[in-house]
Amino acid sequence: MSRTDRLFQLMQALRSVPPPATAAQLAAMLAVTPRTIYRDIDTLRGLGAVIDGASGFGYTLIEDAALPPLSFDTDELEALVLGLREVDQVGDPVLAAAARSALAKLGARLPASQAHRLKHAVLTAQRFTPLPEPGIDVSLLRQATWDERTIRFDYTDAEGRETKREVDPLSVIYMQASHCLLAWCHLRNDFRAFRLDRMRELALTGASFRPRRVPMLRAYLAEISRPDQDRAAS
Repeated sequence: MSRTDRLFQLMQALRSVPPPATAAQLAAMLAVTPRTIYRDIDTLRGLGAVIDGASGFGYTLIEDAALPPLSFDTDELEALVLGLREVDQVGDPVLAAAARSALAKLGARLPASQAHRLKHAVLTAQRFTPLPEPGIDVSLLRQATWDERTIRFDYTDAEGRETKREVDPLSVIYMQASHCLLAWCHLRNDFRAFRLDRMRELALTGASFRPRRVPMLRAYLAEISRPDQDRAAS
């Protein structure tokens, strides 16, 4: 890990760990020694971050020079908390961790009074019935979708039939009972929705369908929004 990466991760840790964060806690998170944490804290302070505390007492990030203050009204704060906590509940592990990190970043950027409201928001999200676990690396799928790269995977449909699919991924949709990929299927030569928990062995083909993702997705959404359409996941 480069020193720049380590400093960035240290800032992330300071945002996410309940203050004061001890050097031992931070060192364990970054897989370094406490002595390295002491040096990196001094470096961050030199770069403009306001970090309270000292060795033996723990550290608290007071002000992050890289993130200018933001201001939200109460309803906006509640909406942000609700949305990010919902992502924490329904997202894949990488996306859920990103939601928690984003919430911590927001807390670091807000004035003290609003940071308190963010921490103790009235609204929250909780799911008691877990969604099916994706059978693939969803972060890789999201990147392939963003990059407009054709993918292939093994798929098991609702009747248990197994096929190999090659598709142009258009969007991942988080539904009530499952997560689905909206895509153009080369096998069926048509738009299809695939449940992520039924997908296996995801791989990139090397082919690109750029720059057609946005118009293709727009066409698919228009098609499934028609009253006469009933396109359940494959």
